[in-house]
Amino acid sequence: MKRIIDILTEELKEAFEQCDIDSKFAKVSVSNRPDLCEYQCNGAMAAAKQYKTAPIKIAEKIVDVLKNSNNMKDVTAVMPGFINFNLNSDFVADYINEMAKDAKFGYEPSEKNKSIVVDYGGANVAKPLHVGHLRSAVIGESIKRILKYDENTVIGDVHLGDWGLQMGLIIVELKERKPELVYFDENYSGEYPKEAPFTISELEEIYPCASGKSKENPEFKEMAHQATLKLQQGYAPYRAIWEHILKVSIEDLKKNYGNLNVEFDLWKGESDADPYIPGLIKLLNDKSLLHESQGAMVVDVMEETDSKEIPPCIVQKSDGAALYATSDLATLIQREEDYKPDMVIYVADKRQEMHFTQVFRVAKKAGIVGENTELVFNGFGTMNGKDGKPFKTRDGGVMRLENLIKEIDGAVYNKIMENRTVSEEEAKKTADIVGLSALKYGDLSNQAAKDYIFDIERFSSFEGNTGPYILYTIVRIKSIIEKYGRETEAKVLPADKGSEKELMLVLSKYQDMIKTAVEELAPHKICAYIYDVANAFNKFYHDTKILAEEDEEKKAGYISLITLTKNILEQSIDLLGFEAPERM
Repeated sequence: MKRIIDILTEELKEAFEQCDIDSKFAKVSVSNRPDLCEYQCNGAMAAAKQYKTAPIKIAEKIVDVLKNSNNMKDVTAVMPGFINFNLNSDFVADYINEMAKDAKFGYEPSEKNKSIVVDYGGANVAKPLHVGHLRSAVIGESIKRILKYDENTVIGDVHLGDWGLQMGLIIVELKERKPELVYFDENYSGEYPKEAPFTISELEEIYPCASGKSKENPEFKEMAHQATLKLQQGYAPYRAIWEHILKVSIEDLKKNYGNLNVEFDLWKGESDADPYIPGLIKLLNDKSLLHESQGAMVVDVMEETDSKEIPPCIVQKSDGAALYATSDLATLIQREEDYKPDMVIYVADKRQEMHFTQVFRVAKKAGIVGENTELVFNGFGTMNGKDGKPFKTRDGGVMRLENLIKEIDGAVYNKIMENRTVSEEEAKKTADIVGLSALKYGDLSNQAAKDYIFDIERFSSFEGNTGPYILYTIVRIKSIIEKYGRETEAKVLPADKGSEKELMLVLSKYQDMIKTAVEELAPHKICAYIYDVANAFNKFYHDTKILAEEDEEKKAGYISLITLTKNILEQSIDLLGFEAPERM
């Protein structure tokens, strides 16, 4: 289904050609002065220089051709050469009715189905999720859903931190606490227990304790290094402990990500890339890309066109140890073997931009990925508290993500109970759903690269540009449809002006919004759109006696219009990763 902007542009092109003006000037845009008109074309001013004619004269000629248009009305030429017009009400109603029939409301997915890996999450095993993990999970999940909606083959990978010094720290601390465990008995030769020797709570306490010791005790740190080395070399007892750590951690992570309505297709980690590292080093050597610098092995990535210095990418430390860049490059080799993706998107803190610039350049220089493979870094800003500093607990610590979710759910629950019309049990369930919308919308409504202030009071409000406001609008529409009490296939009727037409015009921009969200990997575009839809609906709701309308045909048309509104809002929030309750 063609976008309205494309239909209008085609008609303008024909008009320009009839006036012997190059059709390249016939660009249509949504009016930046909606008080004057709905759409406009500024091409006459751009064409004036080429045709050595006053822009208003060109505009007047175009307007004369368009006076009999079936799609436009009120077409006028305005000094110094604007072409302003509104849309014919029949055209708009017909377009809305066509949208309502289509499963994707007229959106046509990109022609090429791409294979895309989205690398997001980035959690570390043996550590609880904290607020620093929120943005990667929420933004990455939405990008994955948007690209799937565009009918690409999309794989979401959590890419766990599961292979570094933290593993050795946990093993050494566990040995000090429970030396009697069979993993530490050098004479033991039987099978290792299937049950982990620790719970997730114990594990989450062991790591920070061990980390603190390593900073104060060099001997302890060295033992942890040796334990890490033995683990990575395949020492069976330590591998068994490591597998317990993974199992217990991943079970807990799946639960916590599940509370965010975030799901991964792959639960790969740095450990999965480790077997590919020797091949990576050989490849870089064979291509004469590696050279020694201050004891480390590096690849130069600086290019002539760079306006600032890009340091060499360190691939191997002087002691032979791998780094994050090594692991990321090895992971790309693995992904090429397994999926041959057309695109790999990394959703991470924007402060990692230099790291990914280096990794991408090495991958291209070494031919790890093809020339046409897109490597995209989608960097996000910091989530800050009201003081403008990174969000902390009241006592200044890093807040666990599950506690943040509890706080926002509690704020929403209190608001629901203030106007109590439901039982406490239903209020609690509703608060969980609405709280998630508050959390996700509060984050996603900001452009990803920008820092933002996390304000629980504002985000949980049922008024203004918030998740709860969007959900309240959906629930209001559901209530009207339920009261109407019957199915209808009635057509939306033309509306010449007012809030009914305004709602139709906002809905008609759905395809444009999705196209932009896909191209720019921009969930905030969806948030801005559904806020406009919600505002347009609520204005229409307050202006119109929907169920009290005596003309049954008109009433049925209203129901069809608000049903489409509900369906578009529900589809949009699904792309953002949350849903609406039945009642609020």
